[in-house]
Amino acid sequence: MTDDPIPFGRPMLDGAALDAVRDVLESGILVHGQVTPAFEEAFARRLGARHAVAVASCTAGLHLTLFVKDVGPGDRVAVPAMTHVATAHSVELQGATPVFVDVDPATGNMDPEALAALEGPLAAVTPVHYLGLPCAMDRINAIAAEKGAFVLEDCALAVDAVYGQKKAGTLGLAGAFSFYPVKHMTSIEGGMVTTDDDELAFQLRKRRAFGYNRMLGERARPGIYDVDALGFNYRMSEVEAAVGLAQIARLDAFQAARAENAATLRAALSKIEGLTLFPLEHGPARSSHYCLNAVLPRDGSVHRDTVVDGLKARGIGSSIHYPGPVPLFTYYSEKYGYRPGQFPIAEWLADQTISLPVGPHLGEDGAGRIADAFAGAYREGQKARG
Repeated sequence: MTDDPIPFGRPMLDGAALDAVRDVLESGILVHGQVTPAFEEAFARRLGARHAVAVASCTAGLHLTLFVKDVGPGDRVAVPAMTHVATAHSVELQGATPVFVDVDPATGNMDPEALAALEGPLAAVTPVHYLGLPCAMDRINAIAAEKGAFVLEDCALAVDAVYGQKKAGTLGLAGAFSFYPVKHMTSIEGGMVTTDDDELAFQLRKRRAFGYNRMLGERARPGIYDVDALGFNYRMSEVEAAVGLAQIARLDAFQAARAENAATLRAALSKIEGLTLFPLEHGPARSSHYCLNAVLPRDGSVHRDTVVDGLKARGIGSSIHYPGPVPLFTYYSEKYGYRPGQFPIAEWLADQTISLPVGPHLGEDGAGRIADAFAGAYREGQKARG
């Protein structure tokens, strides 16, 4: 009998999550109930943030924050060239201009010196904690302050990541998180914005639900409201929040498994000559262990497609983070005129990176299986170029 395949990620749901969903469904209150505030409170407490605001997705959280902060046409927002396209899309959706910054070859994070070299004003800086390792936030915050910009962290892969004594999502004005099914924890879909700013949190809650302004005094009754501001339908449902609460209860165990798997896999793959492995710690930054990033030699001596196919043939799932620098995607290159060669580090990563799973779904021997499979696939990739 062959071993079961190991996918890149798998949602880890149990009976407690199913019971929580059933309770919500049986209550008949599927939105605007008490479960979402409980989820927000639990998440804020875990991060050490004053506020956590549940939203429909991380993308919604990024967009909503820029919207509330009145970022729009004529404004420029710094975005790393190596990220999910959602980071840049949230800027575009506001009619603002994303200004792309190349990344640090040691971490894949926004390069602070490239950020400092940008000419002209910035309204915001959106550092992305690449694969869960926090950016150089002391330097980025200082540069942002010099340029008069606020900092909005993209924490889509950074639940529980630590920088110094603080967690990702508490290192700027606000942080946006993702609860997509294969992330550290899931709420089926959904996201969260964290902040210590009372007014920002108030406006985020208001604007995620159409800009409702609840009536006071004699007109204070269900279904009676005014609308005094523009807003969206970016709410999280009670079902999603119930799953999120159940996941927080298991998050310590999830994170311990991720850390152990990542360390085991990194130790095994560090013996492969020519392979670059991104760190799990870098200065004051400690990773959330979303995955292990293996980067093939820059000289192209190992054929990535062959390695990925070899992993798949051995039952190991992998991913690519990300398939191209965002400024070189057709939409952005055609609109802004970006061309290959402008973001050399991001381009190298896009061509040569392979992301390997470290999640709690691996089981006891999963990291060892992945290491063996990768070593064999790597040799095949070398021969394909030989």
